[in-house]
Amino acid sequence: MTMLDDHTTAATWPTAYPDGYAVVDVETTGLARDDRIVSAAVYRLDARGNVEDHWYTLVNPERDPGPVWIHGLTTDVLESAPLFPEIAGELAERLDGRVLVAHNAIFDWSMIAREYARAERTAPTRQRLCTIALSKELALPLPNHKLESLAAHFGVVQQRAHHALDDARVLAEAFRPSLHAAARDGVRLPLLECRPLTEWSDTPALPRVGYQSSYRQTSWRPSRKRPPCPYPNPGRYVPGERLVQGMRVAFSGDTSVDRELLEDRAVEAGLHIATSVSRLTSLLVTNDPGSSTSKTVKATSYGTPVIDEAAFTQLLRDVVPAPSSPVPAPAASVPAPSSPVPAPAASVPAPSSPLPSLPSSTSVPASTASDG
Repeated sequence: MTMLDDHTTAATWPTAYPDGYAVVDVETTGLARDDRIVSAAVYRLDARGNVEDHWYTLVNPERDPGPVWIHGLTTDVLESAPLFPEIAGELAERLDGRVLVAHNAIFDWSMIAREYARAERTAPTRQRLCTIALSKELALPLPNHKLESLAAHFGVVQQRAHHALDDARVLAEAFRPSLHAAARDGVRLPLLECRPLTEWSDTPALPRVGYQSSYRQTSWRPSRKRPPCPYPNPGRYVPGERLVQGMRVAFSGDTSVDRELLEDRAVEAGLHIATSVSRLTSLLVTNDPGSSTSKTVKATSYGTPVIDEAAFTQLLRDVVPAPSSPVPAPAASVPAPSSPVPAPAASVPAPSSPLPSLPSSTSVPASTASDG
């Protein structure tokens, strides 16, 4: 008997909990922001985590399949699979009105959001829940945050790791008891907003022969190096006041807005993006201030102010311009000449100070895809 066959429920179910969930897993050509989905699976659950149906499809990524040794999907297998725009509608129906649940949900949501952006559509998802974050809220005694560890904790048997349908099944089976434990203990679900991707730059991927190492973290937009912040660091952010250009801002953990887009907005506002937290950091932005990441631990030790993403986004709307730098005084006065010097015919204006430059479808119909 799996955990999904256990029909025990919390005596009083929290009224604030969502009405339904879509447990999702996607397999991709890599981890980069320009990689593509090669398969997707969705388990639809009701408000108490009971399975309603499930669905699975291959997706033709229109490029090499990436790490075949991980997901097992070759070019031959994917060649006749539907393109993402062809399955976008059916996937949207399964996500609509539900909280997207995934293990490391920022990754699955980001990949889905980018695919919808490429297809010039919008995913109907409004909120997501990461089971890693939920396991932290429940303080589960896990050795690590891998899906296999979560599954083992609840006695769920994994049959085909990195197969989207089986990974989604395993997560659905582990999510139900997690949800009931949260309801029993009155735990707040770590829900985050899913904001559709609207700042998409559709640049074609470079042609590849065979598999090249794309299983890495890179940019989904044209590669560029951010110029250094042209403003001096004015110091730490003072809670309740406005941000000032030049402040050093660090980010930690999952964000509703794609991290790179959020950083770009901060740079455009005149802020400096810090990759780590030090005594010079003005502000740490995180939606999980109670986590024990190196950044949050350092921020606590240094007394660095911490705010969440929503507050930071509000502050970005009204950033105080950097104070004008005064013109430096001359290093030393020039002594008056001992003998008269003829006055110049015309005065020469002093140079101005330079300013900084700113597959065939393999979907499973709902009628035959029930986990009763």
